[in-house]
Amino acid sequence: MTRKLLPRRLVLTLLCAIALPASAENWPNKPIRIIVPYSPGGSSDIIARAISGPLSDALKQTVIVENKAGANGNTGTDAVAKANDGHTLLLCDVGALAITASVYAKLPFDPSKDLKPVAMLAYSPHLLVVHPSVTASNLQELVALSHKQKLNFAVTAIGSAPHLAGVAVEKATKAEWQYIPYKGGAQAIGDTVGGQTQVLMNGMLATLPHVQSGKLKVLGVSKATRVPLLANVPTIAEQGVKGFESGTWQGVLMPANTPPAVVAKVSAELTRIIRSPEVRERLVSQGAEVYTMSPAEMSSFFERERKNWATVVAQGGVKIE
Repeated sequence: MTRKLLPRRLVLTLLCAIALPASAENWPNKPIRIIVPYSPGGSSDIIARAISGPLSDALKQTVIVENKAGANGNTGTDAVAKANDGHTLLLCDVGALAITASVYAKLPFDPSKDLKPVAMLAYSPHLLVVHPSVTASNLQELVALSHKQKLNFAVTAIGSAPHLAGVAVEKATKAEWQYIPYKGGAQAIGDTVGGQTQVLMNGMLATLPHVQSGKLKVLGVSKATRVPLLANVPTIAEQGVKGFESGTWQGVLMPANTPPAVVAKVSAELTRIIRSPEVRERLVSQGAEVYTMSPAEMSSFFERERKNWATVVAQGGVKIE
């Protein structure tokens, strides 16, 4: 008797279906991993650690935050996109993720198809900061200075949202600076604090403590309106770059094969946690705004960001092979 063998792709699909929970009733049934695709100390890492304890309490299961940096965030993101255990979450800058497909000629995953939006958590504007030795006290003076001396501009990664924000400001003001790429916000901040680089654009959540300590000098905020914690600092739009606004949008995604019931459960818990007074106050005191979205709203936001940043990428000629 001859037995027919199932196609390999169908076998893999069936195995994945068996591995994933059929509903949210018995989920989670093992530890949950929150993958942060950047080095420790950045905005996404800060938020992941702020929510991990409350999420563990709510779901009565261990929640582990794992930093999996590499390839401008693509290493960790790819790991989540290919996860089939039903217990792996990605916490990243959703705006930066929307940029990825425009910057990279080839990716091992499709951000729009292989990941499912779960919940938006927070927003923080970018701060334009310089090392205290830089004599400029506003954006106009920084632009003028860039024509007289070499200024190294630290970027968290080539093609990241802070990098493209810097490109947009450079193009609008005709500034001149040399981009120095890093493997994450913590490293970019560290070298700017140390004076190896002179200029930095980065998320307020991770950068504000260094401004408050005097290790960095802030020249502008990339928000439409001034922020209360830095009420005396003008926005970049106020300083001549009309309509300019950028920032980091931290959110959670899961693999596309995650059952809708699980996505809904995680979304509800994360939204409740991030809105809780203790977590909200902790983040607001550091410069982040709690900014929640449902999975559907987050999906629409992602598509808008993808289109908007694609234009900036094309104008800046940013491409990674």
